[in-house]
Amino acid sequence: MKLNWGTGIVLAFIGFISFIMFFIIKMNTNNKYDHDLVTEDYYAQELEYQNAIDKEENAKSLPENISWQKTSEGLLIVFPKHIEYKNITGKVFLYRPSNKQFDFEIPISLSNHNLLIPDKRLLGGRWNIKVDWEFNDKSYLYKKEIVY
Repeated sequence: MKLNWGTGIVLAFIGFISFIMFFIIKMNTNNKYDHDLVTEDYYAQELEYQNAIDKEENAKSLPENISWQKTSEGLLIVFPKHIEYKNITGKVFLYRPSNKQFDFEIPISLSNHNLLIPDKRLLGGRWNIKVDWEFNDKSYLYKKEIVY
């Protein structure tokens, strides 16, 4: 059987399309190549975006904002000293971009201006920290990307 140019081009296209379809099917069916959204409730968070902007502006208007430091015991979150710590409420959310199974949230419960997140809960690497807190009916938000 003799192949001409037209048959060769058609066979090349069929081979190329088969090659591409193999990888598309493999990527969609294999759990190793999971393609989740960044967060589970992405659309709900998008609707709350303006509220978060307002909270961040409130935090920026403070004379002193939240700070953090790495200690031997863990991650120490320091709240502003000029604010009465007993009236602070809220939650701290730590988000691990590389693996959502390590994400966790803890409520803010202070006995002084410091909140310690134990070292055993944090793996080395990049974390996004979000502190959503309230003081005297005014909401604040602190966001930071940290490398622990």
